[in-house]
Amino acid sequence: MDDATWNSPWPTVTALHAWLTEQSPVPPEQQTLLRMLKLSEEVGEVAQAVIGATGQNPRKGVSHSWQDVQAELCDVIVTAMVALTTLTPDAEGVFDAHLAKVARRSLGSG
Repeated sequence: MDDATWNSPWPTVTALHAWLTEQSPVPPEQQTLLRMLKLSEEVGEVAQAVIGATGQNPRKGVSHSWQDVQAELCDVIVTAMVALTTLTPDAEGVFDAHLAKVARRSLGSG
């Protein structure tokens, strides 16, 4: 995929979802559950990176950077998008509608 023409994450997320589905050795219902659980793993990696970036583990010291935290947060977002695609063929529409609802509730917009 050409970075210069990329303007939406959804085609990539759809391709990742298809690839994961094709490569999975487990039945579809287990794939769904495992993709939801994968979110917990990724969030844990964010926590690990924050602890490492702040040096909160005396045994390890500063073991991560804030750029590592950013990368882990991106992994959470991608994983959530793939999980949403697993639950609905209209993940983009569901996400857009939910984001608009959050914006109305939180920002009083539109």
